[in-house]
Amino acid sequence: MNMANNPINLGLRFFLELYGLFALGCWGWVQHTGSPRILLAFGLPLLAAVFWGTFRVPNDPGNAIVAVPGSIRLLLEAVYFAGAVWALYAAGREKWGLAFAVIVLLHYLVSYDRVIWLLKQ
Repeated sequence: MNMANNPINLGLRFFLELYGLFALGCWGWVQHTGSPRILLAFGLPLLAAVFWGTFRVPNDPGNAIVAVPGSIRLLLEAVYFAGAVWALYAAGREKWGLAFAVIVLLHYLVSYDRVIWLLKQ
């Protein structure tokens, strides 16, 4: 079994994806009051989740609604996680952002086999 498909690593990856959505919602919540707050806090994570699930690499777990090369998928993931880190910083949660960034980097280091596979697609 490769590390990318290790159940513990897959669980961590799922947690990181969800926490990224939380980070985007957290940023949206602190930006405004009233209805723009609700729209940003719930709409931005929803939009990010749609993009996350839409652009996939063929033969990656799940169906590829829009098939993209592995390098593009890796870039989309980097933008998503960097955006989540930025959102935490911008929402005044600097320590959370730093911790999240470190955990995401460690996850990708441990998942080196998936990164290599994506780059070869």
